[in-house]
Amino acid sequence: MDKENIIISLQGVTKVFDGTTVVDNFNLDITKGEFVTFLGPSGCGKTTTLRMIAGFELPTSGVILLNGQDISLLPPYKRPINTVFQRYALFAHLNIYNNIAFGLKLKKIPYETVDKKGNPVTKFRHLTKAEIKEKVERALKVVDLEGFEKRDISTLSGGQQQRIAIARAIVNEPEILLLDEPLGALDLKMRKEMQLELKAMHKKLGITFIYVTHDQEEALTMSDTIVVMNDGEIQQVGKPKEIYDEPNNAFVADFIGESNIYTGTMAKDNKVRFLNKYWDADPVDFGKFPVNEKVDVVVRPEDFILGKAGSGVVDGVVTSKIFKGMHYEYIINVGKSEVIVQSTAELDEGIKVGLNVEPVNIQIMKKPFVSNFYDGYITKDYKVEFANAEFDVDVLPLFPGAKIDENEVLIDDKGNEIDVVDMEINVEVPFEAITISDDPEASDIHGHIISLIYLGDHYEIIVRTDDEEDFVLNTPDLWNENDEVSVIIDKSQIHLSRKGAKK
Repeated sequence: MDKENIIISLQGVTKVFDGTTVVDNFNLDITKGEFVTFLGPSGCGKTTTLRMIAGFELPTSGVILLNGQDISLLPPYKRPINTVFQRYALFAHLNIYNNIAFGLKLKKIPYETVDKKGNPVTKFRHLTKAEIKEKVERALKVVDLEGFEKRDISTLSGGQQQRIAIARAIVNEPEILLLDEPLGALDLKMRKEMQLELKAMHKKLGITFIYVTHDQEEALTMSDTIVVMNDGEIQQVGKPKEIYDEPNNAFVADFIGESNIYTGTMAKDNKVRFLNKYWDADPVDFGKFPVNEKVDVVVRPEDFILGKAGSGVVDGVVTSKIFKGMHYEYIINVGKSEVIVQSTAELDEGIKVGLNVEPVNIQIMKKPFVSNFYDGYITKDYKVEFANAEFDVDVLPLFPGAKIDENEVLIDDKGNEIDVVDMEINVEVPFEAITISDDPEASDIHGHIISLIYLGDHYEIIVRTDDEEDFVLNTPDLWNENDEVSVIIDKSQIHLSRKGAKK
């Protein structure tokens, strides 16, 4: 990227509220004239990041550079940046002209003059009525509302009000326009129309747009660059087609469009195993993963090829059929797994079909992890505490040859006492060792579901406690985000190791 063309640079930006990190080590360069979208679920930190760029929030750490200058602590009114919010915040008692002109009437611009001694000085003046009128008319033209100057705000539709809010933002000729879910209050038809209009406005103005949304269709439709966020961190940055076709991980694949996501295993000879079969995969993916490594496999619904039973790699049964206008969407059961397929071919429910995929359309991604890891310590009762809960786990395997004598004292093979109280240890809890329940009495550990991803025949769920401990688990049961649950851990599957011990 050409550094001279970078208008905004966020470097190591972190924001912490009341001990909770909502944006974590955010690094991003945005070029002049680019349309960048921050995309992610509610609570992922995208709006907080936008507010830090605007100056409404200050970073806890890191810096924000505008044209190479640090603006991290600069107040909003001194930044050449305007913001459009989901709630338009228009003045109901003012007509359209005066809504747009409001900021211009307060604005002062510098001009050069000379003092009594003939020395040049810089003074400030208000804009003239003619200058304000010219700027307002130009802004109305950009949003295609010329001639609406005298209309009352109450007579406008939601889409028109949003365009007035945009006109009021661009009339000050900012270098950057921030848009915080500006289409969220519109109905579906109006939202789709405004997506195209916003893209056209961006092209007319030629300034940098930074847009926040949780709607992946909006992001794909309008953006030059998409920044996918989750849990305060960037998951992937790229062009819309690149992010759709080549997601970095299962979260991105699940969030951007519809996806079939499966747990797979790398095999020999350019093959990957999923849906209990070996599939030819793209040779570029080999060499990235060792044989037998567990991976996430993503296939988009439109990339599955339907054929007669026996003609593909696997056979399945059509269990659901929905007409979507341009295509049919089928759910096909392959054993216990579901496959979503989009096709223009019309098939009957209940028939058996064959499924195939071109190797280039099988996306293989590294699994982030298959176990949960925690810092724990041994209590005075030789139990293990981690995640603010205590577990009766056998600690003897940590000390080969040791035993607990008749006085309940841990001794080594020579009879010497081993002082283990408060000893720090590593705790590993596999996904399969965890279950959840809606019974609050089922466990001492409670939290809320913050993420769930369907992986063909089960869901991968993340539960977060009030103490910010995360538990990742697999379950065949469907839950909802924000459900409050008890976390139940099978202590027999907890693995302990000593800090600093060689593996």
